[in-house]
Amino acid sequence: MPAQTLSLSFPGARGTMLAARLDLPPAAAPLAYALFAHCFTCSKETKATTYVSAALAERDGEAEVDIGGRPFRIRRQFLEDIAGSKLGDEVANMGKALLVMHSPRDSVVGVDNATRIFSAARHPRSFISLDPADHMLSRREDALYAGNILASWAARYLPASADTSPAPVPGTVLVEETREGKFSQRVVAGRHVIRADEPLAAGGMDSGLSPYDLVLAGLGACTSMTIRMYADLKGFPLERATVELRHEKIHAADCADCETREGKVDRIDRLIRLEGPLSEEQRAKLLEISNKCPVHRTLHSEVNIPTRLAD
Repeated sequence: MPAQTLSLSFPGARGTMLAARLDLPPAAAPLAYALFAHCFTCSKETKATTYVSAALAERDGEAEVDIGGRPFRIRRQFLEDIAGSKLGDEVANMGKALLVMHSPRDSVVGVDNATRIFSAARHPRSFISLDPADHMLSRREDALYAGNILASWAARYLPASADTSPAPVPGTVLVEETREGKFSQRVVAGRHVIRADEPLAAGGMDSGLSPYDLVLAGLGACTSMTIRMYADLKGFPLERATVELRHEKIHAADCADCETREGKVDRIDRLIRLEGPLSEEQRAKLLEISNKCPVHRTLHSEVNIPTRLAD
């Protein structure tokens, strides 16, 4: 089921109609709600407020100002409300967990504002730097980073959610869209849950392993386990095995060992590091055994993948 987005409008305290958007999770009922109020970044000490005040003194109680590269129409009442607020007292007495995020490259609101808020708060409190983001989080990757950090931080203060996803049959892997991004996936294998995604350059959120990362991880894990099993069986003094893998597409004509001669073929470079006082004969034997791991054999064998639609 896709995520739902609802457009809402409601009158403000002075009758001005305000617009909002409500994003709902794709399947389960919301565990909690987050209220995001954008562009309320000024305080009476900021340079932006000083500029606004000067403009209002000359323009009949309101002015259009530029904050973070975007125009805003500000009324005198807004500055009067800021001047009368006691933000430090409110923060100190709110009795809630607080997360402050600020970028040192923010040219609109200085870090001193974030510092005063953080200093006024009581524990639990946290501070996250958003470098190199700008004030408006105009780069997609910066906004996604801030959102992911906020979601992870907030999860510690929320009740555990009931898992409404179907449990995979033993021996199977369940992969389902999260609808948090274009490619974001939730992967469930038994009691283990991981994330899969595409990198930012491919239009994803980079919130998990890419599909080919998962393939390489399976081959690397199987290789290391097979080496460990054989070394322990034979009593080899292997202290640690490390497998580094890289996947790429190469022209078939450039592959001397490939049967395919046209187009491109998949190439996986695998580098194995063996630690411990092993003899050259033992190292050679472990290298030979690495090619016999089950996943390696699967990748080299004919694979039949029957596919059908669920009812």
